[in-house]
Amino acid sequence: MYTQLAQELIQLAEYDLAVREKLLAEGRLSEGYNPEMEAVHRANAARLQEIIAEIGWPTRSKVGDEASEAAWLIVQHSIGEPAFMKACYELMLGMQDDLNPQNLAYLHDRICYFEGRPQRYGTQYDTETQRYPVENKAAVNQLRAELKLPPLAEASLVEASGNTVELPQDEEAMAWRKKVGWV
Repeated sequence: MYTQLAQELIQLAEYDLAVREKLLAEGRLSEGYNPEMEAVHRANAARLQEIIAEIGWPTRSKVGDEASEAAWLIVQHSIGEPAFMKACYELMLGMQDDLNPQNLAYLHDRICYFEGRPQRYGTQYDTETQRYPVENKAAVNQLRAELKLPPLAEASLVEASGNTVELPQDEEAMAWRKKVGWV
C-alpha cells in the first residue's frame, strides 16, 4: 500500500473542499468558475497526473478506500482538464473491481454534461428537481439500482431526444467550455 501517497491524496481533496466551503461562505462560488477554485483544481489534477504516472490509478487496494475516493473527487473537479478527465475515466474502466462503481457513474455523467450529451445515470443537476437530460428515462433507475444509487423521481427526469442536449449556459460559461476544450 502507498501510505504516503494515500495521505497526500486525502489532503489534496480536503483542501479542495475547504476552499470550496470558504468561497461558498463568502458568496464567491456561484458566479462562474472562481479563479481560486480553478487554481486548486488545476494544481490537484497536475499532482494526480504525477501520482498516476507513478502507480497507475489510485485504487482501493493501492491507497485504501478514503484515498481512492479522494482521487476520484480530484478528477471529478478537474473540469478545466477535459482530456485528463476522459483519460482517467478510461483508466478507471479497467479497474472497476477495485474502486467504487458509483464514481464511474458520476464521472461518466459529468463528462457527458460538459460535452453536451445526455447522461446515463442522472447524477448531474442544477437542483434536485432540475436534472440534466438522460439517455433513457425508462432505464435510469435500474442502472442506478445496480450501483446502489437511490432512485430518482420520474418528475425530475427529462429524456434527451438525441445525442446532444442544450444545456442552460450563459455566454461566459459557453466561452469557457470552448476555451478549455469541452466543445
